[in-house]
Amino acid sequence: MIRFAALFDAIDRTTKTNEKLTALVNYFREADHADAAWATYFLCGSKLKQLVPTKLLRAWAAQEADIPPWLFEESYHTVGDLAETLTLTVPPGNLASDESLSTWVEQRLIPLRGMAEAEQHQVVVAIWNETPLEMRLVILKLITGAFRVGVSKSMVTRAVAEYAGVSSDVISHRLMGTWKPTAEFFEKLISKEVQDTISSQPFPFCLAHPVDPALFDPELGPGGIGKISDFAAEWKWDGIRGQVIRRDQQVFVWSRGEELMENRWPEIESAAQLLPDGTVLDGEILASLGENQVLPFAQLQKRIGRKVVSNKLLKEVPVIFQAFDLLQDAGQDIRTLQFSERRRRLENLLSTVNHPNFCVTQLIPGNSWDEWSKVRGQSRAMNAEGLMLKRWNAAYEVGRVRGVWWKWKVSPYTIDAVLIYAQKGHGKRSGLYTDYTFALWDGDRLVPFAKAYSGLDDREIKKIDRFVRQNTKEAFGPVRSVAPALVMELAFEGLQISSRHKSGIATRFPRIVRWRHDKKPEDANTLNELMGLLPDSEPQG
Repeated sequence: MIRFAALFDAIDRTTKTNEKLTALVNYFREADHADAAWATYFLCGSKLKQLVPTKLLRAWAAQEADIPPWLFEESYHTVGDLAETLTLTVPPGNLASDESLSTWVEQRLIPLRGMAEAEQHQVVVAIWNETPLEMRLVILKLITGAFRVGVSKSMVTRAVAEYAGVSSDVISHRLMGTWKPTAEFFEKLISKEVQDTISSQPFPFCLAHPVDPALFDPELGPGGIGKISDFAAEWKWDGIRGQVIRRDQQVFVWSRGEELMENRWPEIESAAQLLPDGTVLDGEILASLGENQVLPFAQLQKRIGRKVVSNKLLKEVPVIFQAFDLLQDAGQDIRTLQFSERRRRLENLLSTVNHPNFCVTQLIPGNSWDEWSKVRGQSRAMNAEGLMLKRWNAAYEVGRVRGVWWKWKVSPYTIDAVLIYAQKGHGKRSGLYTDYTFALWDGDRLVPFAKAYSGLDDREIKKIDRFVRQNTKEAFGPVRSVAPALVMELAFEGLQISSRHKSGIATRFPRIVRWRHDKKPEDANTLNELMGLLPDSEPQG
């Protein structure tokens, strides 16, 4: 655990990619395979479910530090990170033993979840008494389920590949899907031998780069990406990206977030039974009344997260899987083939599958970038986000490789709103008010409708922080109500009617575009004007 804590500290202290990569490689060289497996698990973004209720940890920490609970809470609001506050509040302990990471996780931490409160208290206090600060911080982040550190899954993949002497693409594929962090798994992960793919295992997804719609060249297209003859175009639908796998006479449906979606989409699973064995498709799960009759994402949300889908919901929100790429054909990995060949094989394959819930995405014809630009202008009417542009001669890459796929999205919705609440951020922004609530006018009153925290630079954030401190009207715990004086332009990807929001409407991916210094609060938009942005197809009840 000391070595893992030192790795966490080394990564946290630098912003340089090469230094982080070196620290990771050195760790894998020194760690045994059981520890390396757990380290890979955590560093790739997986977490333990919260092992002890945070309210108990806060109360125990205040008790151990001999401070009143309110002082601990104020400290937490100032620091912005619970594990760090717990670490700093409780007096430091003395290292009792250097047990391995796997021993800590499997024998000391995971058993906490099944303990009675009194036993949990005893174990947590013992941990505090026998851990120095750096080691304690990591342990508490694992206990609270808030372990995060500044490395991406792709960087961890590179580090394991460098240590093992195996291609990054191979490591990336082996890390996909569901796996258990064991010594045996790590040995297979770094093996130089060619292994058969696990039946359920998806491939790493190919991701698209955005193009700047403001930079348009009639000859070379948006952002000057190339000649139109080099690309295929299709709608960028607003659905759930996924892979459908048919191997060993079984069907698996995976989300881009590497979640195995069992029994969530029975009509898609039924259609996939018709696929030849050894097939993997990449595509989009859409709420749809048929090919190119896509319903708004708000309709699809009604089925997201449902473990069991009722017959009523199956009828109200039918779904399809619209495939746009073929990754495995008759058991052969064809990702290295050009998109033109993969597309040809995809069309041939799906022409033999006759099922209403399964189809291939339609390519959009066009002889000029101007022509595709006009088609893109119809995106909202199609309930699409814009166009996808895919290079005909490109292989199916791992991750976001520049020049392979581009997303040419339509401009987002925008509206001017008034800042009415502010809350301190977390981590490095814990001392600044960076999380904001915005409101629109409804008659003569301001109604909150969206929260946003991204889009401003450090200089602007400091100015707003100063304004919040000088213009606070009321305090509600960490939240401050402020005088309505600042106007911001907000952007968002979509909106829908919502009975759960005070405004009656919910926005999707709101963020700040700019600070409108040229506008007064009374110049901000109204709730009716926001409602007017609802697409015609949006249900009103």
